Amino acid sequence: MFSRKEGIMQGEERVTMSRKELKRFDIILRTVRKEMKQREAAEYLHLSVRQIKRIVKRVRYEGVTGMIHKLRNCPSNRSIPNDIRDRVIYLYKKKYDGFGPTFAAEKLLELDKIKVSRETLRQWLKERGFWKAHRKSRGHKKNRPRKDCYGQMVILDGSHHDWLEGRGPWLVLMAYIDDATSRLYARFYDYEGTIPAMDSFRRYIKKYGIPQSIYTDRHTTYKSPKKATIDDELANREPQSQFERALEELGVTFIHANSPEAKGRVERVFQTLQDRLVKEMRLRNIKTKEEANKYLGHYLPIHNNKFTVEPKKTFDFHRQVTDSFDLNSILCIREKRTVRRDWTIRYNNKFYQIVKVPSGLRPKYVWVEEHISGRMSMMYKGFHLSFKEIEVVVNK
Repeated sequence: MFSRKEGIMQGEERVTMSRKELKRFDIILRTVRKEMKQREAAEYLHLSVRQIKRIVKRVRYEGVTGMIHKLRNCPSNRSIPNDIRDRVIYLYKKKYDGFGPTFAAEKLLELDKIKVSRETLRQWLKERGFWKAHRKSRGHKKNRPRKDCYGQMVILDGSHHDWLEGRGPWLVLMAYIDDATSRLYARFYDYEGTIPAMDSFRRYIKKYGIPQSIYTDRHTTYKSPKKATIDDELANREPQSQFERALEELGVTFIHANSPEAKGRVERVFQTLQDRLVKEMRLRNIKTKEEANKYLGHYLPIHNNKFTVEPKKTFDFHRQVTDSFDLNSILCIREKRTVRRDWTIRYNNKFYQIVKVPSGLRPKYVWVEEHISGRMSMMYKGFHLSFKEIEVVVNK
């Protein structure tokens, strides 16, 4: 029989055992001594009775060393050859410098057909000083509950960033994130303003439909900085930005965030994009806004497949864009202008002559519409007016 001391010593040789092996040895020793049934030992160690019988037999013939795993000090059958490891490190330094282990492992498989787990890659990079673990902040965060349905609320925001890492101009990414699912739609523009907002929204609704509500910050594109006029106060309304007016005509509810922190979900999406999307465009040497927008057509389905979640309810709040909506006339900059006695108006420091007016109409004012395409039109009571730009000579 074996004593506990004999369980540690094998003759004059000391046998080193792991904690797991020590625990297992104590149970097996009791089984050898008939203090515990093999079935009970199997249940305790989460092994089969057949495995217990095999271990007991080894211990009876070999002593303590029968407990030691036979593959100890032997190369693992699943270990990756050194030449593969060296190849991975070379590719990381050359192509994926700055990539996190998770993202780098994904790209190694996708582009280089090398399969390595993110944890294995993380360990290799740490050993060579290419990666340092980042401790995540565990401060208290209270997340706003998601909406229940797809299209119930879409978060809109723009991110001004060096998306092309100096290979081209700084750009603004106009992003639409569905609150219930995190589904993303995005497009690059030169700036964040009314025309980019309207153009991107038009593209969004053409693809997905009209959402029930839009959630934005208080950027002047989305929230008018003007003070209420007497007419506004009498009508109990607040001044609207052009974008607010357009969405109201489309039946979309506008919600303004009261603080930057209220848009935490979209900010986290931008953090992901400024990591993954930036590096994807680096790999493809993208240098222009046009190339970046073309690549988004490839990137967005991959992003959404990876990061979207299922909504609580299956109902889709998006409404179809029908012919009843004149999008050209709605999604535009619309301004009211007084018509002078000589049938001219002034708009953006330019003068325009109304050439022809439908019979019987004598407009005192007109609506000037500046469209996404850059085209300008003039409306009065549903009629399109003909006009031309003129030069006005000022007498000194």
